[in-house]
Amino acid sequence: MTDHTKSMSTRIKLAISAVGPGLFLIGYNIGTGSVTTMAKSGAEYGMNLFWALVLSCVFTFVLMAAYGQVTLVTGKTALYNIKTQFTWGKALALYVLAALIIGELLALMGVMGIVADLLQEGLKLMSFPTVNTFWIILVLVIGLYALLWHGRYQVFEKVLTVFVLLMGLCFVVVLFMVKPSFSAIVRGMIPSIPDRPGAFGIVAAMAGTTCSAAVFVMRSTVVAEKGWTIANLAGEKKDAFVSALMMLILSGVIMAVSAGTLNVMGIKLNNTVDMIHLFQPIGGRAAAFILILGITGAGLSTIFPIVLIAPWLICDYTGKPRNIRSPLFRALMFAGILFSFGMVFLEQRPPALMIFSQAFQACILPAVAVPIWILINRTSLMKDHRAGRVMNGALMASIVFSLVMTYFAIVELL
Repeated sequence: MTDHTKSMSTRIKLAISAVGPGLFLIGYNIGTGSVTTMAKSGAEYGMNLFWALVLSCVFTFVLMAAYGQVTLVTGKTALYNIKTQFTWGKALALYVLAALIIGELLALMGVMGIVADLLQEGLKLMSFPTVNTFWIILVLVIGLYALLWHGRYQVFEKVLTVFVLLMGLCFVVVLFMVKPSFSAIVRGMIPSIPDRPGAFGIVAAMAGTTCSAAVFVMRSTVVAEKGWTIANLAGEKKDAFVSALMMLILSGVIMAVSAGTLNVMGIKLNNTVDMIHLFQPIGGRAAAFILILGITGAGLSTIFPIVLIAPWLICDYTGKPRNIRSPLFRALMFAGILFSFGMVFLEQRPPALMIFSQAFQACILPAVAVPIWILINRTSLMKDHRAGRVMNGALMASIVFSLVMTYFAIVELL
């Protein structure tokens, strides 16, 4: 290998390392939930709810930066800080822990239901007889748990990443083919709620899947694992910005494609297989396979952190090290992955459950937005690294946004 090649390789590794936590969270956040929520929003309301996505990504950046800053200063993860720094910290941390686990298990059922439906459709396209989704889920669960048991799923995730990137590339190609109206995108920046049933739920779900409480709690864990210190504060904020910006771009592209395909065709995305029409401009069986493989890859790669979130959060709460091969991890992972079969016993369609689970996530936002605002302003904890005026203003706006989204979610869920 030449010196030039080595130098280029080193620069690439350093660049990836610099935005590592952000890339991890993009991979976690832009999964089946985001595809379903943004596609349903575009299908039913065009670009009218684009403002909700923009605000969600802005406040995602604010809260990620705040959680990262507190972790850099204290060296402690989110739930541990909440537990130890508040009078009623244990109760609040347990509430956040329980709510996040419930929300993620609901999402797991929706994700696996969507993946199973798409694989069933893919087998039909290959002229195979119809396979019951129970057997598809069973095969997936056995394979996923085997990988989790041995803790050797990195190669598997790399393969899935290729599928997701291929799907993302196709979304970009379709975006240029459908040529969404620029004026429609601009109009979508003006906050408004369509006077139709389910509109509040879609807005809350968009906030829940983008400005996700789980992302902020997990970010503190990933930043701590990275070994960053307060010397990396500028890099941490840059990383948070890149992560939020990429979420906005990718989610916006999916919404615009859906607005230019499903919305024009009058398809409301009530069933999983309706997603295949997203690639209608490309057309053909190959396009359908790309979408199926891409969304399947996004879903399966998202399942790993969903299944791991319970043991991760428990270790976060207790301040103990994370060991994926410990008996506790393996038992909790087994219990969590059993929820994959949930859709087999529910009458609700997977996209509807996915939207419900994301709206539920919005209800947790105030419980993570308010504590971080208090912590980042606590002199005894942060010393010279307390939040400035701009950060405090942004955090206050984030809290207002979280309360509004919670109201929307409760209205819809009730």
